[in-house]
Amino acid sequence: MPRNHTLRVNGATHTVSVEPDTPLLYILRNDLELNGPRFGCGLSQCGACTVLIDGKPARSCVTPVAAADAKSITTLESLGARDKLHPLQRAFIEEQAAQCGYCTNGMIMTAIALLDRTPKPTEAQVKKALAANLCRCGTHNRIVRAVLRAAKEA
Repeated sequence: MPRNHTLRVNGATHTVSVEPDTPLLYILRNDLELNGPRFGCGLSQCGACTVLIDGKPARSCVTPVAAADAKSITTLESLGARDKLHPLQRAFIEEQAAQCGYCTNGMIMTAIALLDRTPKPTEAQVKKALAANLCRCGTHNRIVRAVLRAAKEA
């Protein structure tokens, strides 16, 4: 039975009436029209759907909306604007870290969480943090360089 859920997404409050077990990803994409988080595998294995919930990376494809009720949700859309990119977004462009771009949301959101808790990570720390995010294009080395560049320039 649908019930009301209050979500704080990118600083704005939204109320949605859905089943409590509805995946958060569906609400973000379909109801709130936020297209940063992507549907990849639907099994929490690829990372394309990653968002931050209270500052921690979460796979929105398997996170029920009830688990995100009244928590702070951050999506890629809140990081920067075309005329003022977030340093990590700028580093991804400068390092040409996105090829097809499908994994980019998950890589950036996971990296944001890493940089928030470890502002100057080592290459090994970056690789470990991003290990559960898949990139079929094989741009992992560029992605790691982008994260390290953003950390250096911050």
